[in-house]
Amino acid sequence: MINKISFADNKKYYLNDVPKGVNKEVSTFTHSYLEHSDLTLKQKATVLGTSALGMALPLAFLSKKAGFSLNPAKIFKTPIKDWALFKYKPVDKVLEFDEGWKIISVATGSVAGGFAGGVLVDKDNIKAKKREVLSQLLGDVIVPISCVWAGAKLFKHYETTLQKLMPKINNNLKIFGKNISKDSKFVNIVNTISENIPNAVATLGSLGVGIIAGNKVSNEINEKLYNMKVERGIKATDFAPHVDDLCLSISMVNSGSTLGTLLGRVIPLALLVPGYETGTAREK
Repeated sequence: MINKISFADNKKYYLNDVPKGVNKEVSTFTHSYLEHSDLTLKQKATVLGTSALGMALPLAFLSKKAGFSLNPAKIFKTPIKDWALFKYKPVDKVLEFDEGWKIISVATGSVAGGFAGGVLVDKDNIKAKKREVLSQLLGDVIVPISCVWAGAKLFKHYETTLQKLMPKINNNLKIFGKNISKDSKFVNIVNTISENIPNAVATLGSLGVGIIAGNKVSNEINEKLYNMKVERGIKATDFAPHVDDLCLSISMVNSGSTLGTLLGRVIPLALLVPGYETGTAREK
């Protein structure tokens, strides 16, 4: 997801043509590489750095809450693999992103930091950055996270019932003339996949609803606040924060597991994107 952040100073010019998706008749706000292509490497690096700094406070709070020390002396004496951001084995203590409010707090810190960095290096486009704050927090974080969080809770409540309804192999099989025991590794894998289909459907379904609803809500609010038609469609970088949604859902269903906490290590990295996108937003 971090590769969505480009430090390249790419510029693209159109002669006698307008890129698809741009409506010349309507004043719009969008956010694409064309809008921040003029930012220098130093400016982009500054925004990325302030986004990371913005996440530091909520991450420190969550780490302390999970039992980790914030004492620098103790931190540097601890092996890096056992730091709060990197430790993934749920033994003794671990930082888990198994609740929506945790992700929302870290994302808010990232966006706040990115906005501050953007104002620092690009004062002429503050309004665009304000609009992107709403688009990132509402469209890419709060609404989708809320949908996935609710979907995961609902699924967990009916998890056992749904898994029982899925077809399973309960008898010995004979495939290509070869007998396969119902207790074989192959059968266990097939049954496990079958059991997890409802989870996958619930996660992807709630995520899809969240992405569409979030985009619509943020566009509507931007239009009301800034009195301008907003045609901000869903774009590639919008999917980086949704890595968190998937990790959240998996973490909730697999709370306390190595898989859930391991996936949680991706979340802070993915949440750099909303802050970066906010800080680099510019008027067309």
